Amino acid sequence: MAIASPFWGIDDLVAELRAIRLHSLKERHRREHPPKLPARKVLAQIVEQLGAVLFPNRLGRPDLTDEGIDYFVGQTLDSLLRDLSRQIALELQFVAEQNGETIDVWRRASELTREFAAKLPGVRLLIDSDIRAAYEGDPAARCPDEVLACYPGITAVIHHRVAHLLYGLGLPLVARIVSEIAHSATGIDIHPGARIADSFFIDHGTGVVIGETAIIGRRVRLYQAVTLGAKRFAKDENGLLVKGNARHPIVEDDVVIYAGATILGRITIGRGSTIGGNVWLTHSVPPGSQVSQAQVRSEMYESGAGI
Repeated sequence: MAIASPFWGIDDLVAELRAIRLHSLKERHRREHPPKLPARKVLAQIVEQLGAVLFPNRLGRPDLTDEGIDYFVGQTLDSLLRDLSRQIALELQFVAEQNGETIDVWRRASELTREFAAKLPGVRLLIDSDIRAAYEGDPAARCPDEVLACYPGITAVIHHRVAHLLYGLGLPLVARIVSEIAHSATGIDIHPGARIADSFFIDHGTGVVIGETAIIGRRVRLYQAVTLGAKRFAKDENGLLVKGNARHPIVEDDVVIYAGATILGRITIGRGSTIGGNVWLTHSVPPGSQVSQAQVRSEMYESGAGI
């Protein structure tokens, strides 16, 4: 057993940190029940294993044979779903304690894990459409396998497909951790609540932000530094932010949004529209629109907003 060196003042630091920790728990009325949250490292491993399950030939073990794939997928699924069930149970217990409720945490976690697993084939089909959209939309992509292995946009979308599924099952904390793992790795920030249809492609990707209540249609393409954000944050009579209201854009099918565009508020970008680079847009546009930075600036001056 290692002995703490007195040179560092470890004993004093431990005591001081303990006092701060206990004071914080007391202020939050959690002294008797310190919160135990889902583990980011465990969830990162689960998502990595899910990638191997969904794409065993490309993201699984390099020594897999045709005869061994199904065994690998089944064994890996069993392991990761057990781990996921434990993480789900931690969120359920945390929420139950906050609300003063008593539930059978392990039974409910098992039910939710089974629901999650049943939806995985649909997730695989969605990701296939995203990979296909990236390959067809980027002339630099030499094959779909390269897209899956290399593109940060696909990494972020895979995490989002998993996170959105968890979010829909009523597990926002686990879902948010999964999405933030991708955010840290890719610089792409997609809230797990965002609803994104098939064939979605983020090219380059760094700096993309997609808010919780955004709705994105089929075959939409975004470039780096695009923001689908909120224009303002409503407050209640006590001055606290209103949670969950629809405040992010709706992007209809077949829309392209170029680098640096900022689209704010619950507005609609009509089907087949193209939004140019660095555009700042806070009003809806009809289907088939071609919106450029110069056009938006001209509209602002005509309305007096730029004077």
